Amino acid sequence: MTDFLYMNDSYLKEWDAKILKVTDGKFIVLDKTAFYPKSGGQPWDEGIINRNGDKFKVVYVGKFSGEISHEVDKLGLNKGDIVSCQIDWERRYKFMRFHTACHLISNILYRKANAKITGNQIEIDKSRMDFSMENYSPEKLQAFVNEANEIIHQDLPVSISYMSREEVMKKPELARLAVGLPKDLQEFRIVRIGDIDEQVDGGTHINHLKEIGKIKLTKTVNKGAKNRRLYFIIQ
Repeated sequence: MTDFLYMNDSYLKEWDAKILKVTDGKFIVLDKTAFYPKSGGQPWDEGIINRNGDKFKVVYVGKFSGEISHEVDKLGLNKGDIVSCQIDWERRYKFMRFHTACHLISNILYRKANAKITGNQIEIDKSRMDFSMENYSPEKLQAFVNEANEIIHQDLPVSISYMSREEVMKKPELARLAVGLPKDLQEFRIVRIGDIDEQVDGGTHINHLKEIGKIKLTKTVNKGAKNRRLYFIIQ
């Protein structure tokens, strides 16, 4: 079993690991990893796996049947190898800032418009959020982003904890996604922003809101019925 280090420490940049499995010469499973796999609208991490000075670039990370697979750019790694790993931190940190910003915006959408998230995609230079919302207007969404920026100035802490399925079921507001909770999990990771927000989430986040910078709304889209979309950048 792999220890998913990113679940408890989003700031871990380097660590040592042992290779548990190699498939087709370049799909690597480690005994512990801080590389985040593509999931929940957050892209995969890139970086380096180093074995005695021989560097293998991690070009894709995915989760398949509960196992995190790291695709490297060349052959040569073997089962049992002891390796050192390093994340492309600039890329990861940008995703962390965007992801926490998404949580903050989704909190305001939920509180002010009873809107649930139907999809999202974080990219290196922008983020997209899809949500269900009645009484849509671009001005209303701009007001929500303005409120998010006011909250950022409070520099609230962001923290991680865990809850049982039974506890989460008693607090339906924790599941902010329209699709609901995964049916096979009995324990859920909770991301909290100060005392204003808590959500079920498995991604990486910053520790303090001021790390986001400023959120700038760049585009809003009315997709019909209750389907809405917004795009934003961080500065």
